[in-house]
Amino acid sequence: MFSKEYLYILLLLILLQKLFKNKKAKTSRELKLQQGYPLNSLLNFTELATKYGYASEQHTLTTDDGYILTMFRITRGKNCHGPIRDPPVLLMHGLLMSSDSWMDAGPKAGLAYLISDLCYDLWVPNIRGNYYSKKHIKLDPEKDHEYWDFSTIEFAYYDIPASIDYVLNYTMSEKINYVGYSQGGSTFLIMNSERTEYHDKIGVGILLQPGSRQIYTRSQLLRHFTYAYQINLTYLYKIGIYEALPLGGIVQKVAAFLCKNYIIADTVCRNFLSIIDSFHPGSVETETIRVLMGHFPAGTSVKNMAWYGQAMNVDVFQKFDYGPSKNLQMYGTAEPPPFNLSAVTVPVVVIHGRNDFLTSPADTDWLTNHLPNVLEDYYVVDPLWNHFDVTYSHFTAKSILPKIKEYLEKYSQIREMCLAKTQTINKYK
Repeated sequence: MFSKEYLYILLLLILLQKLFKNKKAKTSRELKLQQGYPLNSLLNFTELATKYGYASEQHTLTTDDGYILTMFRITRGKNCHGPIRDPPVLLMHGLLMSSDSWMDAGPKAGLAYLISDLCYDLWVPNIRGNYYSKKHIKLDPEKDHEYWDFSTIEFAYYDIPASIDYVLNYTMSEKINYVGYSQGGSTFLIMNSERTEYHDKIGVGILLQPGSRQIYTRSQLLRHFTYAYQINLTYLYKIGIYEALPLGGIVQKVAAFLCKNYIIADTVCRNFLSIIDSFHPGSVETETIRVLMGHFPAGTSVKNMAWYGQAMNVDVFQKFDYGPSKNLQMYGTAEPPPFNLSAVTVPVVVIHGRNDFLTSPADTDWLTNHLPNVLEDYYVVDPLWNHFDVTYSHFTAKSILPKIKEYLEKYSQIREMCLAKTQTINKYK
């Protein structure tokens, strides 16, 4: 199915990560600036928000299984000049990304800026295992391999519910509206199929090119890479590799170093992104490529990468495959059971592109046909719209924001109106 030579090369990259993992000598920001790194690639979420005039906060929460996560909040967009709307919006990133991915395209294109500019109280979580959420109440990710025993299923069962509950408790709202991209879409689907008590906590789910079954993924590089993790998972565990593609790892360091150069970013780095996804001329600005490599890849577990390898080779959307023997222990069946998509009764909007090589139109159409409450299955008008465009294209304001805005408005109201109504009710109690 795949050439052995290709898999050996990918495995070598994974092993190099192990070699360089513990070399933590940090280069100062000042020195990196002198070396030509763009400033925005060195700034974190709150620093980026502050730079462009957005009021932001950093929050910490703990999941039921002990993972400590970082979530950011933009309380008011710079271009929001009216009252804040309710309920809050949760904006969830994709695979190997972090909250920073929503900022990398700048204030005219990054969805964190654009959605907050629509006067929404915006919350931007980080999944366990990325560089913002690499803590645990008991486990040390550098020493305890148990920390890395997770995949997208745990994101959905623990991380997303913890984020929702935190926002609801903090804001005293009854619901949130959810915007999830790629893995952020698949986690939404899994959560709502496994933990149906969260249906009443969500107004609408707006899923941007969501992952599910991925049998028709056209990205050969992603197929080879995740398959390498899948078939070598046991071996990687034996040699002590549990973390995949961390920020500060060899892959990210080399990418950031090379892509800081404008010419290399516009040629080599742009072409590499096109190999992972597809070619969309003029969509992602060169400066965005220079910036994003400072925040991507953001890290995850090798188990999660192996789960994606599994997802691209089975014709269903299913739980993690441990092999027949352990599957019997875990699930009571030799094969991992599929997720019950018919249980996802939350109103859902699906937005996707025809040129997406990671979550293909065929798989997305399969998904929408299995969901019981799809408000709209919307294809972006631009025929070249691809997967990375959601986070990095400078066309987001015209290509996907209007549809996001439409459904957020349908499931929102002015917060002051909500407060006034509550005060009136309390007055006559």
